[in-house]
Amino acid sequence: MAIQAPKGTKDLLPTESYKWQYLEENLRKIAHTYGCREIRTPIFESTELFLRGVGETTDVVQKEMYTFEDKGGRSVTLKPEGTSPAVRAFIESSLFNEAQPTKMYYFTPVFRYENVQKGRLRQHHQFGVEVFGAKDAAQDAEIISLAMSVFKNLGIKGLKLNINNIGCEKCRPKYNKALIEYLNSSKDDLCGTCLTRLEKNPLRILDCKVDKCKEITKNAPLIIDHVCDECKEHFEELKGYLEALGMEYTVNPFIVRGLDYYTKTVFEIINKDITVCGGGRYDRLIGEVGGPTMPAVGFGMGIERLLLTLSEEGIEIPEPVHIHLYVGSMDLESKKEALKLANKLRGEGIACEIDVTGRNLKPQMKYANKIKAAFTVILGSTEIEERKANFKRMSDGEITNISLDDIEAIAKLIKESL
Repeated sequence: MAIQAPKGTKDLLPTESYKWQYLEENLRKIAHTYGCREIRTPIFESTELFLRGVGETTDVVQKEMYTFEDKGGRSVTLKPEGTSPAVRAFIESSLFNEAQPTKMYYFTPVFRYENVQKGRLRQHHQFGVEVFGAKDAAQDAEIISLAMSVFKNLGIKGLKLNINNIGCEKCRPKYNKALIEYLNSSKDDLCGTCLTRLEKNPLRILDCKVDKCKEITKNAPLIIDHVCDECKEHFEELKGYLEALGMEYTVNPFIVRGLDYYTKTVFEIINKDITVCGGGRYDRLIGEVGGPTMPAVGFGMGIERLLLTLSEEGIEIPEPVHIHLYVGSMDLESKKEALKLANKLRGEGIACEIDVTGRNLKPQMKYANKIKAAFTVILGSTEIEERKANFKRMSDGEITNISLDDIEAIAKLIKESL
């Protein structure tokens, strides 16, 4: 039996890769306009990083991480999210000593052992942005603006922005007490996982996906009603900045996000009842992972989900011309000439193909059509002797006769038609 890709993974084939490249190019441009620079972190990290960063009582840590011991007996984990590794790199490289804020973006595979469904794989890919060293709510607004710009630039409309404030280490204990008091009356009906969370981290119960737990928590006290004055002020400032940007939003008091490190601002961008982007502030995370106390805010969005959204909205990603010129050849000598011509044109940035399978001329031209070559040229003894050939533009059949030695003219002809 043929070996297949593991469940929950998907090959990115050459016929589809241009879509990813298009997205990555656009996302990079947008991130750069907000002053962000790229960071790349390892595909696996010490498990301790995610226990301390993501939180031991989260679904991600308890149920979804790919964790194993390496040959040195060290516990390592394929990264389930991108923020904690970026924080670890920020601390390890002492970037906190540089002028702040530090603004980063990344593209990364992430791994979570969860139910495979449409737009959700066990290995999926994230575009993320993290900003360290800025406590002002204006930075929260900029992060949200950046995320919304991604969808706007791609032509996706009808999005909803939901925001909430989930407090900080000062006001969270007061809310936890109120939540525990409420949940205690129904504790016997909670799922086993939520029972263990009740004393350790009751806020996580609000994020439970089990129906009976969702039913219990739908009337739970709202955290936004229990936040301190500092958090209230931050939230009001955020709303003011969003309004200044002309961004419509809804305060959704039920958003808590699935990771423990969030404080104050959390937000989600919704498309047709599906969350396509989420993020928020995490002012304690850098300190908890071993760095100095420093504010931070960021978001992550799934690339697969973004591609699915584009498809559902009927937005096509333009397919680039893959091969600019196909150089056909009549015999061995002309194939050598084709090889030389193609090599010279590649030096001018022209993507070329020649026959390397021994096809006759007619099958060569069929192949050129199949790969959608922008131009074709056929070399034979006459073309080699006269040092001239006819370059055919495949879109309309227009033919231009050019010297084979005038590489600059050939390249110009092709580039002007692309």
